Amino acid sequence: MFKKSKKPQLNLFSSPTVLFSQRNLKIYENQDAWHNRFREQVTNRIDENLFKPLYCSNNGTPNASLKVLVAMMILKEAEGLSDEKLFENCRFNLLTRSALGLFNVDDPVPSESTYYLFRKRIVEYAKEGHENLLEVVFSQVTGEQCLEFEVSGKRIRMDSKLMSSNLAWLSRYELVHETLRLFYKEGKENGKIEAATVAKIAEILKMEGNKIVYRSTNEEVKTKLQELGELIYEILAIFGESQTESYQLLKRVFEEQFEVENKVVKAREKEKISAKSVQSPHDPDSTYRDKDGDKHKGYSINVTESCDDEGLNLIGEVEVRNASTSDVDFLVKGITKAEEIFTNKVEAVHADGAYHSPDNQEFCEENKIDLHLHAIQGGKGRYCLEIKEGLLRVYDTVTAQEVETKEIKTKKGEIRWRIRTEKGLRYFTQKEINNSELRKKIAETPKEILQKRNNVEATIFQLGYHYPNAKSRYRGQIKHQMWANLRCLWVNFVRILKFITKGSEKPSKSADNLLISSFARFIWAYQFILAFVIPIKDWEVPKTQFSRTLEN
Repeated sequence: MFKKSKKPQLNLFSSPTVLFSQRNLKIYENQDAWHNRFREQVTNRIDENLFKPLYCSNNGTPNASLKVLVAMMILKEAEGLSDEKLFENCRFNLLTRSALGLFNVDDPVPSESTYYLFRKRIVEYAKEGHENLLEVVFSQVTGEQCLEFEVSGKRIRMDSKLMSSNLAWLSRYELVHETLRLFYKEGKENGKIEAATVAKIAEILKMEGNKIVYRSTNEEVKTKLQELGELIYEILAIFGESQTESYQLLKRVFEEQFEVENKVVKAREKEKISAKSVQSPHDPDSTYRDKDGDKHKGYSINVTESCDDEGLNLIGEVEVRNASTSDVDFLVKGITKAEEIFTNKVEAVHADGAYHSPDNQEFCEENKIDLHLHAIQGGKGRYCLEIKEGLLRVYDTVTAQEVETKEIKTKKGEIRWRIRTEKGLRYFTQKEINNSELRKKIAETPKEILQKRNNVEATIFQLGYHYPNAKSRYRGQIKHQMWANLRCLWVNFVRILKFITKGSEKPSKSADNLLISSFARFIWAYQFILAFVIPIKDWEVPKTQFSRTLEN
């Protein structure tokens, strides 16, 4: 059955402390050193019982410490290490071993196979519809840190970042071609496909998709894409409702890229293909997004952190969704999760205009939360709108005059307001009125309040520090969520380490040095008087360590 790992014991003969000089030993045992604080604030906080579902009840004892395995993953993302370099550090770097709780030089490091199997089990458990266990660990560890350091969380801020998946950019033909290849690789052995169809598939797949695109004209590529669609339509009919992952992926790609009318297959127009469509068969979770000319095929990562005026501020929640997800969809969960992690109820949220929506505004009003936005999406209109005493007042910013309005009711029962302009009639809805009032509110917000959001961009930078081209080394939403949680655990630890050591006194200002300085003055005065009392030729007051201290 599942068992927690035992607490390591120091060994008199294999502990590295017996080999250090006095100075090196002092540095190694310094409680504020990063390795000692990491072991205290991260490694020892990890609750191994959270991983109990990964192991069966009768024969599932892990063969390595689970908290050591998770701590290894954190240190890997901390410095952006390769797996080879990670295991090298864990075996031979004494500071890394100390951070993991491996105090003795003969304490075994988990093997590579154990490390990879553990990660695989976490991914498979999440694919089955369960929670991502590293996300649970992040909440558990961060929650304990917030309690210890009294992280309030009354004021939070959030921002998002687009991260491309570790995959090649495929053309439309390459996408369909590669998806068919992956399916055929798994399905050709079952004997359902007729010999003639097998011959067609083999003929198409004998050359890689990128080479076909490179050597063909645009018209030839369109013809070959049509042939692929007709062939996949036949295959889908043969296999019926197969539940294999490769079949479901092939079916999804076909439905996204083609349409069928009266059993005639036709390639969809590009404009009709959704940004949420499959971008690569090697990472079906990733989607496409073009944000101000910045094109990504991957994921959107949202970070929520505290930004209180005093005390320590930590990241309370990080969420990964596909790239086509709008920022407005992150706000409610970010606030809810923050209230679970931090010690106080959220009272104010700082975000940019991408998080604005009527639903988010309503949620914040219902929960008595001040939502501070830098701006809202869309250009500033010509008219300023304001409702006073049930009447709409419209101010024209161009003519600097108030315009007469008339309230009307549509056939659907909606209330609108109408004005006359030089181009004809202009109608205003309640949504436009709300946006106008919100713009006015943002303009009246003090600058120091709006600036509280800015530092979250530094957090976003630290999150993707090892990926300056915004392209990760992982594939799949689950693995990206694991990476984001591990990276945020490290960012939080660095903040805690700086917070702990920030107030430490400098050695030159310590009470011990003040005592030495006073004693040095006494010795110097005693030696100075002694030079006049005792007639010794060429007397010179010797410079002791105390007199040197006085001179300094």
